[in-house]
Amino acid sequence: MSTGFFKVPVPKNEPIYSYGSNTPERKALKAELQKMRTSQADIPMYIGSKEVRTGNKIAITPPHDHQHILGHYHEGDATHVNEAIQTALDARKNWSNLSWENRLSIFLKAADLSATKYRYKLNAATMLGQSKNAYQAEIDAACEWIDFLRFNVSFAAQIYAQQPISSEFIWNKTEQRPLEGFLFALTPFNFTAIAGNLPASMAMMGNVVVWKPAPQQIYSAQVIMEILKEAGLPDGVINLIYCDGPMAGDIIFRHPDFAGIHFTGSTKVFQTIWKEIGVNIENFKSYPRIVGETGGKDFVIAHKSADAKALATGLVRGAFEYQGQKCSAASRAYIPSNLWDETLNYIKQDLAEIKMGGVEDFTNFINAVIDERAFNKITSYIDLAKNSDNATIVVGGNSDKSKGYFIEPTIILTQDPNFVTIKEEIFGPVLTIYIYDENQFEQTLHLVDTTSPYALTGAVFSKDRYAVELATRILENSAGNFYINDKPTGAVVGQQPFGGGRASGTNDKAGSMINLLRWVSPRTIKETFLSPTDYKYPFLDI
Repeated sequence: MSTGFFKVPVPKNEPIYSYGSNTPERKALKAELQKMRTSQADIPMYIGSKEVRTGNKIAITPPHDHQHILGHYHEGDATHVNEAIQTALDARKNWSNLSWENRLSIFLKAADLSATKYRYKLNAATMLGQSKNAYQAEIDAACEWIDFLRFNVSFAAQIYAQQPISSEFIWNKTEQRPLEGFLFALTPFNFTAIAGNLPASMAMMGNVVVWKPAPQQIYSAQVIMEILKEAGLPDGVINLIYCDGPMAGDIIFRHPDFAGIHFTGSTKVFQTIWKEIGVNIENFKSYPRIVGETGGKDFVIAHKSADAKALATGLVRGAFEYQGQKCSAASRAYIPSNLWDETLNYIKQDLAEIKMGGVEDFTNFINAVIDERAFNKITSYIDLAKNSDNATIVVGGNSDKSKGYFIEPTIILTQDPNFVTIKEEIFGPVLTIYIYDENQFEQTLHLVDTTSPYALTGAVFSKDRYAVELATRILENSAGNFYINDKPTGAVVGQQPFGGGRASGTNDKAGSMINLLRWVSPRTIKETFLSPTDYKYPFLDI
């Protein structure tokens, strides 16, 4: 029982370790990488109190060294999906009735465990399983995950504190109830933090969850589950399963107790899910909450006044960090004719220095794309550009999958503003550039706005404030996260809540109060202390 109005600790963004040479964190991370590379993990599903091992074991290999086996996970089937749903529902009463401060304290402890005891294990698992370099793993698996936990706790407390006004003889109250039923978290391969946040944010608000991560992220997902369990998360609140996606969806999206989905992934999959929920809408006890962050064809547009060096740096980092496998990665750029030569020269200088290889060598900036399917898709776009009269490869274009799925940072130059690689999401280290007449800035802004169906992130580079204002206005609906004189990636929890519109999702802003409000259903309670005893109102008097 609550005995006070509690204030949660004020959240601060987790400091980012540099992993520079001779730092203690570099030594500790390298030791953890060695430990995990030289052992094989046996990864079960987690359903209630059980660690479920089916014997149907699937190998986990590093994308940059696909002959090496890191371990195996146990794949489930329809019986495990149904068991996870029922287990979640069985846990719901006790979990939803737990006082909010006791519920949220579990996630604060998980944040502290992630920042200390599990930091290097989280990062090493992400580096090996998802082929991220040390810095990309640090800002994702450690810092962003920790930030999600701490800031969401603060946002949840603010939500519970919001109360209506009361008038004479009346006390009005609002309570934020968990959704009625179970929720489904369907999470992506590219960010460990997102994979953890999607189920955790729903559970924070008193909900119970079935969580299915992308197969390529299971290696680090298991570490997230280990942390949550050590932090005291009760059995059955979050149930972690590994199974075929369409099969799981067929069961979940027909279940009468399905109450919502938290999704990050492709636009096509999200649209299919939305349709299936719609088809089954009469079967549900309530209208399910549908929250999703999907694809992007993220842009950078430079004004003729832009700083060419800053622009080049923004493009190299924005397009090629984590091999372009970020929903927010710069994938198309519009550069004025007066800046092109200088900008390209700076880009070439940077890319000539950048090394590509495994994550264990900390001098490698570029690592491998996630798997062979992604490799084949990305290289097919590069081959298309090589064989087109409307495009030229100006940087990169080579690839090799003999040891790992390596693709060079590639820049395609086109004078066709509707060329396929400037319109379609590629999700790899491929940037397409369109050069425009330096005096056609406003017209090019309209081109940026209408070229892609997506609206996730975008950036403008300019020293001219009028140009910045014009771009901000015309591109109002082109990006949910808009950057001025910076790359369009790297949103920080509590600073730049993340999400986009159009084909990029529902824009429910992960890492903000907006997102958490989707996982509660408010009930207003009015208590009257002096109840009326006469039906008549004064207007009835003669």
